[in-house]
Amino acid sequence: MENLTLTGLLNKAALEFPTRRALSVSGKLDLTHSQLQHLVDHAASLLLASGIHPGDVVALSFPNTIEFVVMFLAVIRCRAIAAPLNQAYTAEEFEFYLSDSESKLLITPKEGHQPAQSAASKLKLPHATAALSDGASRISVGNSVSTDSNSESVKELVNDPSDVALFLHTSGTTSRPKGVPLTQLNLASSVRNIKSVYRLSESDSTVLVLPLFHVHGLIAGLLSSLVSGAAATLPSSGRFSASTFWSDMRAYNATWYTAVPTIHQILLDRHLSKPEPSYPKLRFIRSCSASLAPIVLARLEESFGAPVLEAYAMTEASHLMASNPLPEDGGHKAGSVGRPVGQEMSVLDENGVPQKEGVTGEVCIRGPNVTKGYKHNPEANKVAFQFGWFHTGDLGFFDSDGYLHLVGRIKELINRGGEKISPIEVDAVLLSHPDVAQAVAFGVPDDKYGEEINCAIIPREESNIDEAEVLQFCKKNLAAFKVPKKVFIADSLPKTATGKIQRRLVAEHFLAQISTAKVPKFGA
Repeated sequence: MENLTLTGLLNKAALEFPTRRALSVSGKLDLTHSQLQHLVDHAASLLLASGIHPGDVVALSFPNTIEFVVMFLAVIRCRAIAAPLNQAYTAEEFEFYLSDSESKLLITPKEGHQPAQSAASKLKLPHATAALSDGASRISVGNSVSTDSNSESVKELVNDPSDVALFLHTSGTTSRPKGVPLTQLNLASSVRNIKSVYRLSESDSTVLVLPLFHVHGLIAGLLSSLVSGAAATLPSSGRFSASTFWSDMRAYNATWYTAVPTIHQILLDRHLSKPEPSYPKLRFIRSCSASLAPIVLARLEESFGAPVLEAYAMTEASHLMASNPLPEDGGHKAGSVGRPVGQEMSVLDENGVPQKEGVTGEVCIRGPNVTKGYKHNPEANKVAFQFGWFHTGDLGFFDSDGYLHLVGRIKELINRGGEKISPIEVDAVLLSHPDVAQAVAFGVPDDKYGEEINCAIIPREESNIDEAEVLQFCKKNLAAFKVPKKVFIADSLPKTATGKIQRRLVAEHFLAQISTAKVPKFGA
């Protein structure tokens, strides 16, 4: 096995670029790579002194703060396993995630976090808080954790590529989230792939707009920057704000950013209603975690003057699987998620036979970035790992240039009387209407066809678009069987905690408005 670890890559960057800025909180605090490393080692020594052992799971419930970054890196430096959790969870959800991950300790900000603490208390889990002190030169870990530390004990620890470092749950389309353990090697391979495809270096800088409890923000935004000797800035509020985003980007000389399509759309809407006096010159803008309609990509490039590179990723692959390359490396294609990066990828039929270019099948991957399997879930592993490949559950095809085009999730394809409809294709048509700001197509149960297609749209501000106009537009641009039967016009669309629009949730939400008695049970 390759002797590659995330902590090793972070150590190397701190040695190479000790005085360069690594991490900032906008307008409040800057840390160099060397200072960050010192804080991490200090926090790791506190965790070791408190009785954390290699293989222990430590749950972290924080907004996007310096304390989260330090504690996350300290946990994995201890050869323990970090389990970042979304602060928006209810006490019941925290109980499930803390229990399913087999957490040994919960760490929160010093002000605490009641739903997480209630769940930890019910499970008899110790709780500790973390806060910067002494002008950000130290971190204190209080409450039920010992504050004695021994820095020598950290130096003696050697991180191994096979150490599980991160434990996350998939958002998935099934009803029960699956636990995904990712090793030091998985994470190191992924950040190296991201650094390589985007040519990240110590001269790069980004503003983090995505939550760090999910692989997109954590691995693509934060960790890839740190291992490159580059800088990342956290918004002062601890979360994305459209009103401060561009001023932060300018103030910290940002060269790129990565986001989900929802955030790109928010920035576009703001650009139309309240444009900035000037925009920073960016090397590229990255989009991932959900399909980006070609019309939105074109608007982003026109508005912000940078190439928009759509990528393809999932938790089980430690984030990145494929990406459109930079202009100097081959250029990008709207509607494609690009070429495989740092791993093998194949499009297979149901018998495991690779498909020719232009032929749709299931996208499958294998490589050092891919998880070894779901935790305590032999059934899911049996389905996911077949023919020597990890099966993503996504349908797609390669074009003649080796670029991957996604058709949709296998479970989200709409089967209307035997005709298979890609909801991504319908989304793209809806979004090409000048009065539509956001759109999502989804399948609903139908007595005649088995499934029928519906859609929901958010109109642009001051638009009076109605269902008839949407349907007329669809009839002009789609084959008759792909035209939605019903259009829901809404002010907002239900999203997951990470900003993804999940078709199952959207379908349940809008069907419930029609009749609570007829809501189908999606997922398995």
